[in-house]
Amino acid sequence: MEKERPDNIVYSDQKGYNASLLPYSSSIGAPVITVVDVVSWKSRGISNVNKELANKFNELKIQYENLMKEYEWNELVYSSKFSFEPVIGEIYHLYVGDDGLNFLSLIGPHEWNKQHIGTFKLNSDKKWIVIE
Repeated sequence: MEKERPDNIVYSDQKGYNASLLPYSSSIGAPVITVVDVVSWKSRGISNVNKELANKFNELKIQYENLMKEYEWNELVYSSKFSFEPVIGEIYHLYVGDDGLNFLSLIGPHEWNKQHIGTFKLNSDKKWIVIE
């Protein structure tokens, strides 16, 4: 039996003559395809990405811890006893009362002998900021 086409012609029954569409070379004179060793490139890339993700994770962890501290301080101040409307920008002091309940006052810790918890300032977002 004689073939319709010679062996060096690329032909497919579905696509016809498709040598120019192949992702690889199809002629005898084409350069040799060699597989590049990408293992070291991949391992360097994985290492760099892991370091970057670990740094981002640590940053987020620190931000989360700071946010939780801020939340706990705000919860403590808002759950304390006070009989006035705090003014934005004013400095207030949180104390432990004789009855064991926390209360907020304008009186500074050096002006009387009460157990001082912390000094706070109310910002425009109605958030209590701890003043060291």
